[in-house]
Amino acid sequence: MGENQFSRELRLLTPSHFTFVFENAIPAVSPSFTLLARPNQLDAPRLGITLSKKRVRKAHDRNRLKRLIRESFRHRKDKLPNVDIIVVGKSGADKLSNEEVFATLDKQWKKLTKRCAK
Repeated sequence: MGENQFSRELRLLTPSHFTFVFENAIPAVSPSFTLLARPNQLDAPRLGITLSKKRVRKAHDRNRLKRLIRESFRHRKDKLPNVDIIVVGKSGADKLSNEEVFATLDKQWKKLTKRCAK
């Protein structure tokens, strides 16, 4: 489990962390998720997730999506640049299967890596 954990150092925890990213973000957009990133001064990428009740009504669907997003991030974190990332869920994200969520996020991670490298 050691290399694939999701420790506190890999999370955006405070509102100021989220505000920092929202102020000057590099976007990667898909029909189900929007990923916003901003370079950080740390030696690892960090992740924040926002799934509103308005977009994903049921709590079990929000929790499932959060688990899938975290799992996808854990597998890709070594290939990501040192950025703070916020994943924003859109309407219809809860209709996707687990495989579709992973496939969508995999494309988004690649797109974000390219955009942050510029």
